[in-house]
Amino acid sequence: MTDFFGDIAPVRFDPNASDDLSYRHYDPDEMVMGKRMEDHLRFAVAWWHSFAWPGGDPFGGQTFERPWFGDTMALARMKADVAFEMFALLGQPFFCFHDVDIRPEADSFAENTRRLEEITDYIGQKMAAGGPQLLWGTANLFSNRRYMAGAATNPDPDVFAFAAATVKTCLDATHKLGGQNYVLWGGREGYETLLNTDLKRERQQAGRFLSMAVDYARKIGFEGAILIEPKPQEPTKHQYDYDVATVYGFLKDFGLEKEVRVNIEQGHAILAGHSFEHELALAAALGIFGSIDMNRNDYQSGWDTDQFPNNVPETALAYYEVLKAGGFTTGGTNFDSKLRRQSLDPVDLLAAHVGAMDVCARGLKAAARMLEDGALETARRARYAAWDQQRALLDSDLASIADRVMAEGTNPAPVSGRQERLENIVNRYV
Repeated sequence: MTDFFGDIAPVRFDPNASDDLSYRHYDPDEMVMGKRMEDHLRFAVAWWHSFAWPGGDPFGGQTFERPWFGDTMALARMKADVAFEMFALLGQPFFCFHDVDIRPEADSFAENTRRLEEITDYIGQKMAAGGPQLLWGTANLFSNRRYMAGAATNPDPDVFAFAAATVKTCLDATHKLGGQNYVLWGGREGYETLLNTDLKRERQQAGRFLSMAVDYARKIGFEGAILIEPKPQEPTKHQYDYDVATVYGFLKDFGLEKEVRVNIEQGHAILAGHSFEHELALAAALGIFGSIDMNRNDYQSGWDTDQFPNNVPETALAYYEVLKAGGFTTGGTNFDSKLRRQSLDPVDLLAAHVGAMDVCARGLKAAARMLEDGALETARRARYAAWDQQRALLDSDLASIADRVMAEGTNPAPVSGRQERLENIVNRYV
């Protein structure tokens, strides 16, 4: 045991509580549409923001002082100890990590691998003792200076090889810990200027890299989902995994649309000029929906601030699409969210997750009621009802359609989209 959280008691569900550390809406055992709430939401803590982030931003450095900050394996084990204490206090069923979150960076690939294997065994012991499960693992292929020009898309084949070898070790670790997914996020798979970029070459490299990862995962018997996380920009000017539609086109191009799905983040959707629910609905329509990173941006800042969610209507619309898609299978709700730089106290870390989990619980319940009542779906079906009678139109041709329109001699009248009324319906639930 560590003393980082002091004598804070485990968080419990109490709808009438007045303190900061009680769930007022998240009751893991509450049944929603025939399933426990915990099994619907599948909450996960992000190791990087919760335990590895020092509190910096583009204009200032470290503000957090954590006793485990440092580059030794002893401190890495302390970080794991604190992490599992927090998981227990929150009752979280899952967690997620990058390799560099759980082990310090070394001077060689061999030592990186040794350290990763050591800490993987240590985490595995904690999981076996009753800790949460691993939702997904991933490799950090963007922070180290070697990746300044990308990993899979790097112009230097030695960097490509180092990144590929690193993904191999992270897949091994994820598989060993029983991870239910493996995520690839191309944080720097993009370009700053076309003046020094061969788009076609870099895209081919990225496609081959992903194929290698899929092949190796299946070779070692990893049965979880392989996920790509779309993001349009930041830190690069343009990233090749811009949004769900772009990722799907990429997967189709390389024959991977049946092998890889997407992990969709709310903040990234906004940066791409979409809503979160748009990206979720499109992923479901394309058959590549996998998992979500739940956070939000500051809409005044205009960049990826990774704040904890606090907007119930937004989360309700997101979980409405998740439920319509059939809910999570291997995926879940990962809080890819970090404290503000001025939130220094250990209790802030707990309170942030408690509040976010309550917001998501309220959003899920509102979404379930909307779906069960059917008001939105009834209106949607009515809008397209005429197509149910005229499906043959899509099998026709332009000349035949023109002949029909000429013969009927009608000029179709527009019909109201009723948007405001539908928005009013949503507001009845949230």
